[in-house]
Formats: sequence, C-alpha cells, structure tokens
Amino acid sequence: MPLRFPKPRYVVPLIVACGLFMENMDATVIATALPTIAASFGEDPLRLSLAITTYLLSLGVFLPLSGWLADRFGARSVFASAIAIFTLGSIACALSSSLVQLVLARALQGVGGAMMVPVGRLVVLRTTPKSELVAAMAYVTVPALIGPVIGPPLGGFIATYYSWHWIFLINIPIGLLGLVLTFLLIPNTREPTREPLDLLGFGLAGTGLAAAMLGFENLGRGVLPGAAIATLIGLGCVLLALFARHARRVAAPILDLSLLRLPTFRASVLGGFAFRAGIGALPFLLPLMLQEGFGFTAFESGLTTCAAAAGALLMKITAPQILRRNGFRRVLVANTVICAAFMALNGLFRPSTPHAVMIGALLAGGFFRSLQFTSLNTLAYADVGSPSMSRATTLASVGQQLSLTFGVGFGALILHFTLLLGSHATLGPETFWPAFLGIAGVSLLSLFFIVPLPRDAGAEVSGRVAPAPVTPSLRPVD
Repeated sequence: MPLRFPKPRYVVPLIVACGLFMENMDATVIATALPTIAASFGEDPLRLSLAITTYLLSLGVFLPLSGWLADRFGARSVFASAIAIFTLGSIACALSSSLVQLVLARALQGVGGAMMVPVGRLVVLRTTPKSELVAAMAYVTVPALIGPVIGPPLGGFIATYYSWHWIFLINIPIGLLGLVLTFLLIPNTREPTREPLDLLGFGLAGTGLAAAMLGFENLGRGVLPGAAIATLIGLGCVLLALFARHARRVAAPILDLSLLRLPTFRASVLGGFAFRAGIGALPFLLPLMLQEGFGFTAFESGLTTCAAAAGALLMKITAPQILRRNGFRRVLVANTVICAAFMALNGLFRPSTPHAVMIGALLAGGFFRSLQFTSLNTLAYADVGSPSMSRATTLASVGQQLSLTFGVGFGALILHFTLLLGSHATLGPETFWPAFLGIAGVSLLSLFFIVPLPRDAGAEVSGRVAPAPVTPSLRPVD
C-alpha cells in the first residue's frame, strides 16, 4: 500500500516532476558538451550530433506505445520502468568509449524518455481530483521550463571543469530516488479493459514521427543536405497521413485521433502545438544570441537565461488563483498575446542593453510562459474521461514533442535565411530579431484554436464551478 502524507496531492506531482526534470535537462545538457566528448573519442563534433539524432529517433518511435503499455501493465509499473531504462541508458552513456557505444546508449535513453513524459503525466491525472489538477500540473510543468534553461550552462561547466562523464552520472541518484519513491507512494492504476496492440498503426505513427522530427531538427543546421531534410519531412507527413486514415478504420488505434473532437483537448493539442513551436525555439535562439551575437561566455549566458526559470517557479504559486478568477479561455487568449510580445522583445536586446533590463524581461517572460504551459496542459484533460486518459496523454505528448522539434528547426531556418539574404558572414546582434519575430508570430497562431472555446471551458478544473460527474470515455469500454 502507498504511504500517506499530510498533503498527498503534492507528493505524486513532485515525484513525477523529478523524473521529467531528469529527462528534460539531459536532453539539453549534452548539446553543450558534444565538442568535449568528440575530442575524447577522436571524432569530428559533427558526427557526435548522431547522439542527439538517435535520441530523437528513439523518442519518436516509442512515444505512441506509452499509453497502451500503461493500460496493459499499469501506470506505476511503466513509469518506474521508464526511470530505470533512462538511468541505465545514462550509465551506459557515461561508460561509452566510442561513438557507436554512445549512440546505442542514447537510443536506450530515448526508449525511457518516450515512456517517462506521457506516463508520468498519466500518473498525476489518475491520482489527482480534477478540481486540484491546476496546482498539480504547475509542479509537473516546471521541469520542462527549467531543464532547457540550466542544461546548456551546466553541461558547459561540467565539461570544462570536470569530466563529461558526470553529465550522465548525475542522473543515477535522481533515478534511484525516483524509483524508490515511485514504488512507495504511487498506486499502480490501470484500465480494466485491455485493448489489442495496433501493430500497423504503431509502425506508421512511430516511423512517421521519427522521420518528421529528424527532418525538423535539422532545418537550417547545415548538417544534412536540403534534399535529405525535405525527404525526411515529406516521408514523415505521408506516413502520418496514412496513419490518420488507418486510425479511422480500427477500433483501438495506437494514437486515438477521435479525442480531438473534444473542444478543450483540440484547443490544447493543436493550439498548444503552435504556441510550443514558438517557445521551443527560445532555448536555442537566446543562448546563441547572447554568446555569438553579444560575446557572453557560456556561464554569463546561463546566469542570464536562468531568470526565465525563476519566473516559472513564481508562477507555480499563483497559477491556480489566476485561473480560478479568470477561467481558461480568458487567461489563454490574453496570455498568448503577452507571451508572444515577450518573445519578440528578445529581438530588441542589444549588447548595450543593461543586464537588469534583460533579466527583468526574461523573468516576466518565464512567468507568463509557465502560466501558459500549465493552462494548456491542464485544459487538455478537463473533459477527458478516465478510460481515455492514457490515450490522451500519449497523443498530447506526441504533439508536444513534434512541436518543439519544429520550433527549433523553424528558428534555425529563419537565422539561415537572415544570414543568406542579409549577406552576413557570421551571426551578429542584428541577425536575431527576425527569428524572434517569426517565432512570436507562430505562437500567435494558437489563438485560432483558443478563441472559439466557450467562456466556461474547463470551469470544473479551474475551480470556477463545483466538480461535476466524470465525463464518459469517447470509446465504449466492454
């Protein structure tokens, strides 16, 4: 039996948040250390990008499987397995002595990461009343914001002053603690109805996602030829379109697209895709501007961008009150515009801009972005019944991961064309504003999905009305 704490509604989200923080930080911390790792292997740093690429491929292939596994074996069992696999992958990365070994170890990490995010969110959804979901999701959202901010400077610091192996070894105590707390405190919930595995859908969706994510990740990077990138994105889109056709013909597809009929879920997933595509480029663009454009060191850049993480932590305290008073629709509409304005504001920074002004803008921007993430992540499940929760978290996680890789690729592509059209040989302070303006515009597109929501959308979850009976599943349970 799980142990009981005075405030159990905080315990499970914090356990899940620790696991997600490990995954989010590791996904960004390795990028800074790649040159050091390449030197120790005697490899070209460009070849080491295979370590990132392999992780993305593994993530894309196995993400669609997470919901089915949680329903079949229980959310706690799968979440614990995800932590164990990711931790073992981290140990294998630290012990790697060649590029091939590192690539295989990163593939193993990708399998764990693919299950950790959606199943971790499912654990929170199944153990938290809907009336308390906003506060719980605030905890779960924070790792996604803090990890990409502190990951690059941490990776640079470890690679510079210690050994790159510690980048992966620091995951071991976090993983072990997460495993112990998961088995002690999280119930092993599962659905009574076990659906068959959609093997054809898994093949189409997994391969399509992997190809599309790999293509978007390499946009504007100059690593792969343009024809190869176009082929990957085209192949991914074709396979995903074939999956959408397949999903309409089977009773239990690996990704349940029928959930998009729910207005709240549709606004969160599709509107969230546009918003996250813009936000996803920030951890790539901002440090690049500060270091390449303004001449900051990696450490100075990290200290500056950490202000966004502080803003995210401040939001955790205030988000439930803001949503309870104003409701999801009003908050999301106004906050989308505010977040886009802060993204565009980054493009106005110059080397002469006082550090206090930069930090203040990043602090406020981090607060509002975190409020948006908490709102979108919570609204998604406002009208989803318990039997459909695993399918909902899987589909939402797929959309989120795809949007983040699209955002990074889109930002890199704008930078590439800015250099090309402006005849700039290198990145400078004046080359970044079109990219920040572009990603702000992409984020504003989310309004097309948010504005049509009814005024009382998600009222039970936000606390504006009393809890109502649980909405039945979109698919009947035998």
